[in-house]
Amino acid sequence: MLKTYSHLNILLVLAILVVAPPALAEWDNPADIPVIEPVSVGLAGEQPADIVRYLMAEGATAAAPSPDGRQVAFRWAVSGEPQLWVVDATGGWPLQLTFGTAITFFSWSPAGGQLLIGRDMQGNEQEGYYLLSADGRHEHSVLPLSDAFRQFGAFSADGKRILYASTERNGRDFDIYVADVATGKPSLVYEGSFGFYPVAWQPGGNLVIVTETRGEDGNDVHLLDINSGEMKPLFQPEISASFSDFQWLPDGNGFYLASNVDHEYTGLAFYSLADGVLRFIETPDHDIENPRLSGDGRYLSWTTNEDGYSVLHALDRSTDKPMKTPTLPAGIYTTGFADSAPVLSILVNGVSTPGDVYTWNLNTGAVNQPVHSSLAGLNTGQFVAPKSLRFKARDGVELQGLLYQPDPGIYPGKRPLVVQVHGGPTGQSRPGFSNTTQYLVNKGIAVFAVNVRGSTGFGKTYARLDNQEKRLDSVRDLVDTVEFLSSDITLDTSRAAVMGGSYGGYMVNAVLGAYPGVFSAGVSIVGVSDWVRALQEASPALKASDRIEYGDIREEKWLEFYSENSPINNAGKINVPLLVAHGANDPRDPVTESDRIVDEVRNNGFEVTYLRFPDEGHGFRKRTNRVAFNRAVADFLESNLGTDQPEAAR
Repeated sequence: MLKTYSHLNILLVLAILVVAPPALAEWDNPADIPVIEPVSVGLAGEQPADIVRYLMAEGATAAAPSPDGRQVAFRWAVSGEPQLWVVDATGGWPLQLTFGTAITFFSWSPAGGQLLIGRDMQGNEQEGYYLLSADGRHEHSVLPLSDAFRQFGAFSADGKRILYASTERNGRDFDIYVADVATGKPSLVYEGSFGFYPVAWQPGGNLVIVTETRGEDGNDVHLLDINSGEMKPLFQPEISASFSDFQWLPDGNGFYLASNVDHEYTGLAFYSLADGVLRFIETPDHDIENPRLSGDGRYLSWTTNEDGYSVLHALDRSTDKPMKTPTLPAGIYTTGFADSAPVLSILVNGVSTPGDVYTWNLNTGAVNQPVHSSLAGLNTGQFVAPKSLRFKARDGVELQGLLYQPDPGIYPGKRPLVVQVHGGPTGQSRPGFSNTTQYLVNKGIAVFAVNVRGSTGFGKTYARLDNQEKRLDSVRDLVDTVEFLSSDITLDTSRAAVMGGSYGGYMVNAVLGAYPGVFSAGVSIVGVSDWVRALQEASPALKASDRIEYGDIREEKWLEFYSENSPINNAGKINVPLLVAHGANDPRDPVTESDRIVDEVRNNGFEVTYLRFPDEGHGFRKRTNRVAFNRAVADFLESNLGTDQPEAAR
């Protein structure tokens, strides 16, 4: 694929979109809206390479085999926005199916030959659903765009109906609907409160597995009879637990799943409808992810999360023996079985692999790579793999992170540092491909991707160490991180910046104000500044989980807590350069969260670079906007941390 798509590398100039007038009316500083600037990608082989080349290094971000296993559909943003492509499962020239507005998700119809896709309006996450033929020539609207938030659930076995959750009844609660694919006519099956989501439809039956949100890392599970509308609870543990990746047996008499109920880590389990018992099959000392069952029920596969890296496992259920799995690049795996063929797709995202897709035929053992990510002329030999480091916070809690260090032969001496904070908070920094990280490291800036308390991947207890009143403990972890890294003779923590997006953006806002003097600069992306307003104005899906993760903002106790402990209260103490970026259509963390902290810091006389994108939401999809954002971040960090000339250039 690199060779096939080398013609894309002749694109020497990218442009940033002109600002849309509506956003100007909402914000009184036009200088904060990105404007047109031609950006050169530089020459292939030039060192250090331009940031734009790193942004053009990309691959699939989602993949799934067709029901017969002969094709793979994948989402790829090589054209500038995430679009849908298909390719022969054994390789070949891919076909682009969608154009224009980016897609948000896709799912093969079990009937074959068609895919359901989602689109929203410039990142507002209010999706419409469309049925598209696998050759891209026929498309019709199933559910048009609306003011409602929707969450796709599943197809019926014959592909004629879909299940989904929607807030269309009252704008807050997710109810469950069935819609006819041909006509788009919806039928309300169950009225929910907060977050009820259909996730797996019993093969040939009328039972649907429904999850009910119980915090960011927990959910209850129910069985819904879509004919009668009767909901039967299955799992409602006293201590909330996670249940995911439900895989029905072909006869519909039970299902496999991943869960950490009564366990510290997520294990592989099976639930039988006949006896109503949940039995654990694998319970390692790390999380199990991606349980997948082949359509005929013969093969079961899963991955384990081992210090951030995925390890693939497979079982032949006909012999009850483990199978030898293919050798794959190190990284993070996402898998999926074809409905009626023993073909497993494996999406690999690793340090030097932006998104390759492999197919494995478990009957024949054949392995193919139909999707090759583009590296935009970059030399993978210069990509840096991280070192996993563990250390103690001041209260004894063990923290972990991934350290990416510049080549000491090229950049000798102590290096400036960026502490990268993931979103979530129930997320994990893992060794996947990061354009920005690899660019910074190759410019001589070290990056430490930290997993503060509240991160996933380290057990259920660790993931809940920042809940509710403990929220500020995770902010303090960033200070302890810098203290730990200060003992590394290769790092200069007097030149340290903190950077994060979403919840990570909140962490940036919080630590700069609460602990001035620790960091020299900050980059806050789509972050919260005022928890009271953010929790009150959050999208319905977040409201469903926020009540447990943060506390119910409708209660006086939590209203007072967040009124006192929001970053906006300490904005006057932020005394270092700050870069803030946000999409004006963000439904999760409203853009007003960034507007307000920008105003506060500027009113106190300190520097803020603000990128307020009029055509984005909770993140930046369009390549032109990603170029604008990453160019600004690179210039900001290099300017405020300083970079030395590489040894070869002296």
